[in-house]
Amino acid sequence: MRTTKTNQVKEHLENYGTITSWQAIQQYGATRLSDIIFRLRKQGYDIETKDETTKDRNGNKCQYAKYILHREESINE
Repeated sequence: MRTTKTNQVKEHLENYGTITSWQAIQQYGATRLSDIIFRLRKQGYDIETKDETTKDRNGNKCQYAKYILHREESINE
C-alpha cells in the first residue's frame, strides 16, 4: 500500500505532536502542508495553528505556522 503525504504528516503529528512547513518539505516532500492539515481537520483531528516568529539568514523577522495535534481530542486513537 502506498503511503500518502497526508498519512506521513498524520503519523508525524501522532509521534512528535507538532510539525512545520519546513519539516514537512524536508522529511516528506510535502509542499502544501496547510492543505494536508485542512484535510486532517475534516477527518476530526484537533490541530491548532500557532504562529511562530524567527529571523531568517539575513536577520529579517519572519513568521511561520507550527501545527500542534491535541491528542486527547483527536479521533482514531
